[in-house]
Amino acid sequence: MNIEKKPPEITIVLDRLRSAFNTGNIFRIADAVGAKEIIACGYTPAPPHPKLERTAMGADKMIPCRQMPDSATAVRQLKTEGVKQVLAVECTAGSVFAWDYEYEFPLAIVMGNEALGIEEKTLKLCDGVISLPMFGQKESINVGNCAAAVLYAIIAKMRNKSL
Repeated sequence: MNIEKKPPEITIVLDRLRSAFNTGNIFRIADAVGAKEIIACGYTPAPPHPKLERTAMGADKMIPCRQMPDSATAVRQLKTEGVKQVLAVECTAGSVFAWDYEYEFPLAIVMGNEALGIEEKTLKLCDGVISLPMFGQKESINVGNCAAAVLYAIIAKMRNKSL
């Protein structure tokens, strides 16, 4: 089912993701939700990359991708380009569940390394922190799964506001 309206303008910032397979998966999700672009930071794999291409299944050719040395540089750059909110996706004491946050567009979300999280200097530059609830023993889920859940929560929230 297609959404009747144009998708919200969302940029996805990937902070030091190790897996090209996860990155490729996020390219597919970015295409599915109509994201504006992906910014690959640090050692995050970026196109062209054979493992990324395998999981992206062509989405790596549809979604624009920029590379930046680190996520803090990306956040600063996005703010100069007019992005209204940059949000970290991280489980912290002050985070707000993704479906409860009040979003402003254009929006950027920062997704971090599964083991290391988002760099502290980047967290300080973000306008807020959103998360998914974690009821089990683990403190996080796969970054690709998290990206899907968060992006669709944002779209659902935006769509419900327009009804």
